[in-house]
Amino acid sequence: MPQSAVSIDLERLKTLLEGVNRFGYDASTGGYNRPGFSDEDVKVRDWFAGQMVSDGLSVRRDAVLNLFGRYGPADGPCIMVGSHLDTVVKGGAWDGALGACVALECVRSMQHAGIEPTTAIEVVATSEEEGRFGGMLGSQTITGTVTPDWVSRACDADGVMLSDAMTAQGLDPDRIADAAWPADSVAAFLELHIEQGPVLEKSSVPIGIADEVSGVCYLEVELSGTANHSGTTPMDLRSDAFAGLAELSVAIPEVIADKGTEQSRITIGNVSLLPNHPHTIPGKAVFSIILRDICENHMRALREELERRAADIASRHGLDLHIDERSWLSPVKLDGAIADRLERLAASHGLPAIRMSSGAGHDAQTMQAFCPSGLIFVPSRGGISHAPEEHSDWADIEKAANLYLHALIEMSA
Repeated sequence: MPQSAVSIDLERLKTLLEGVNRFGYDASTGGYNRPGFSDEDVKVRDWFAGQMVSDGLSVRRDAVLNLFGRYGPADGPCIMVGSHLDTVVKGGAWDGALGACVALECVRSMQHAGIEPTTAIEVVATSEEEGRFGGMLGSQTITGTVTPDWVSRACDADGVMLSDAMTAQGLDPDRIADAAWPADSVAAFLELHIEQGPVLEKSSVPIGIADEVSGVCYLEVELSGTANHSGTTPMDLRSDAFAGLAELSVAIPEVIADKGTEQSRITIGNVSLLPNHPHTIPGKAVFSIILRDICENHMRALREELERRAADIASRHGLDLHIDERSWLSPVKLDGAIADRLERLAASHGLPAIRMSSGAGHDAQTMQAFCPSGLIFVPSRGGISHAPEEHSDWADIEKAANLYLHALIEMSA
């Protein structure tokens, strides 16, 4: 069979994704719960490792549970392909998991067609991509960008320390630095992912080729006032932490209008009020701010303006303000040569595709600083992601997966 005629087995891919999504399913919501280093996250990795072992791949895990399956030469640099298996709480069935499954399916298709790569292919299921503890721990570990100081401070929204979560799964946080890959060990990184936005569906195009990825800044903000009786404390004598939070939230569109672009995104997504009682004025509000843009200068201007407004609001409400940076991922331009290759291959196989930016963070942006990286998108129905309603159509997935397959065949030859 000529290599140009090789294609993925869609039913086999469906079965693989269904197998992944047996782990962490929440029947009450229809969502999936596989947060990084949870029991379900560990179980799905064990299962996926078993799939790769049965395919004859050389399989190993590292200090943060990144999972690798190697096909081809045992020595020399590799083409690394894949995505993540962890989810946000009550997430969808496709985010991350589809990309990991497509990567393995492409290797299976190459095996079935008798195509042996000259450059090894390393299927990866990265760990903790969703940022439960901030950042993208799996790919940052591969690239050697995780610092011991960050590891010692990292915690999730419930106050669980990263080090404790890892120790509970039998892992040693002190070994993270040792898991970095040597320079030049990865020739290229390729990822397929759902778009998580409406652009492709609106354009009626089945494939997106991302050439840049937004940066992500994760701030944790604490406003501290005075918890007091809601009936006896006059409105003008309150230090109401929630009032400060609400005012800052309402100011977000103005901040973007003043300092941002059409690509700017600011989200308050996690909020904790104390004492959180109906008859008590909130004395403390702790909340996340996630800030994104494809331009680092705009990101810094947005952050500066947010912090200025937060300080002004805190002063007027009689509140103390503390802002902690949980993580900062800079915007990244992905490898132009890989994007050009993907565009050429799509055209040669009659697959409609457009170039686009990514508003969401992905492992490809972390890997780009380490090796040339590419990112393929499939449409998301309604642009919905990080929710049980997340969905992508298999007809679109098949087209994008075949583009991925032919890029992998060509790059590993």
